[in-house]
Amino acid sequence: MRLVQVKRRQHSAAIPKDVHPVVARVLANRGLDQVPDYRLGKLLPPTLSGLEIASELLATAICQGQRILVVGDFDADGATGVALAVRALRAMGAVSVDWRVPDRFRHGYGLSRQLVEELSEPLPDLLVTVDQGISSHAGVRAARQRGFKVLVTDHHLPGETLPEADAIVNPNLPADDFASPHLAGVGVMFYTLMAVRARLREKGWFAKRREPRLDQFLDLVALGTVADLVQLDGNNRLLVFQGLQRIRAGRCAPGLRALLEVAGRRLQDVQSADLGFAAAPRLNAAGRLDDMSIGIRCLLADTESQASDLASQLHQLNAERQSIQADMQEEAEAQIENLLSTLDPEVPAVCVHDPDWHPGVVGLVAGRLMERLQRPVIAFAPAEPDSTELKGSARSTAGVHMRDLLASIDAARPGLISRFGGHARAAGLSLEAADYDAFVDQLGAEAARFPCQSERIDSDGPLASSELTVATAEVLQAAGPWGQGWPEPLFDGRFRVLERRVVGQAHLKMTVQPEDGGDPIDAIAFRAGDWCYRELPDRLHLTYRLDINRWRGSTRLQLNIQHFVEQS
Repeated sequence: MRLVQVKRRQHSAAIPKDVHPVVARVLANRGLDQVPDYRLGKLLPPTLSGLEIASELLATAICQGQRILVVGDFDADGATGVALAVRALRAMGAVSVDWRVPDRFRHGYGLSRQLVEELSEPLPDLLVTVDQGISSHAGVRAARQRGFKVLVTDHHLPGETLPEADAIVNPNLPADDFASPHLAGVGVMFYTLMAVRARLREKGWFAKRREPRLDQFLDLVALGTVADLVQLDGNNRLLVFQGLQRIRAGRCAPGLRALLEVAGRRLQDVQSADLGFAAAPRLNAAGRLDDMSIGIRCLLADTESQASDLASQLHQLNAERQSIQADMQEEAEAQIENLLSTLDPEVPAVCVHDPDWHPGVVGLVAGRLMERLQRPVIAFAPAEPDSTELKGSARSTAGVHMRDLLASIDAARPGLISRFGGHARAAGLSLEAADYDAFVDQLGAEAARFPCQSERIDSDGPLASSELTVATAEVLQAAGPWGQGWPEPLFDGRFRVLERRVVGQAHLKMTVQPEDGGDPIDAIAFRAGDWCYRELPDRLHLTYRLDINRWRGSTRLQLNIQHFVEQS
């Protein structure tokens, strides 16, 4: 929890008068003059470049009974994309669909040559990547040398050259003008499957078999889209909205249901935040600590008992991940304190490293430190025990494009970084341990050319005491989905602190009262328990979100505190 300056959003769009006034204000603050229409018919049509060739490859493979191998990534986006592809292709009539996922520790990211060489008989006729492949030049080349056709579906930014695949579908290709370039990997696969079904329809494939509805798989698309933190533009919001509708109605994969239930979520009340903070971490824990195959098998499970068993394994892995992360976080923060005590406090970027850290958790550590320091952070761990290679995970603020920063380092010192890739806010890289100090120096030099911009905390303004109700929270939830690039409503106001205590060892629980009067309200600030022991004033200016706390049949409003506001 950090002190911030708040700026209140001010837009003048006019929302129809029959809309709840708080919802109307929130939508107007986001530049809308009407309530978004999330009907499925409003989904953008499949017009991505490459779909014509890609759909023909897959449709031919299905019609001819060819062997199809889907190769994903070891995060939640990749796992949901694989599960989506396997379920949908089988529903379309594919007789031989198998899947593989790289091992984070042996294969590294993407379609590696090693993974391709490990494939054994019967070999696939067509290899399809999901959420990766756009930078896998060697792996694609190795696959084609072994006689496979290769279809790359990905959403990551391409490099200067493209892999020599038979077809590539990626909304971020330079020549692609698709109106929703922020699709997650699972979203790209969904659009690919839409085109495949259309091609099969043209071929008369469904004349003697049932044509599947693809919207039945939107629960998986929603989970992967939210988990990957892609920007929720209008098209992505529609995909997530439709997926959430199916989840709440109980029409979701048994594995997703089990993941939410093991996390203590009620299906009928699920919000996008539950996908991001409950289901996704448990799914990601498999790829971070063990093998994402567990997560994919969970999403592919057809029975409740299979799904429950696999979800329980993922729940245990997530608990282990949390323990490892907590220890690493403590060590990393100690390193940061030592570093900042000897360096200019305005150092533009920070690296942390420990030979005992787990490579699957460094991204989470980097993210937490970035939130605290508000500058790019890269956390490193050995690629595997006794390895001479380090794997790093980078997280950045809104003002510094992380992948561009790594590219500038690579251009200035070719060969210093073994490989890298990613997005504006998150990236991954590998380098030799012997080059760590040189990398830190070069990072400092290059980061100085990417000045950090203070992230502005935009508030939707204050709420009156009469608006601080469960009913208001419910209409705001219904107006979602909220997420990356389409922020959940955030309000600010002044409150009297009536009570405060630490719960769960790390969270600050308070009872507060609006300064303009009104009834006392429960409030919680997650991971802010240390503030309980500071000299906080009795009156605080807070930013908060409206939550509904459901416990043992009771329903109460709870303020989810996000920041303490600096007094100007």
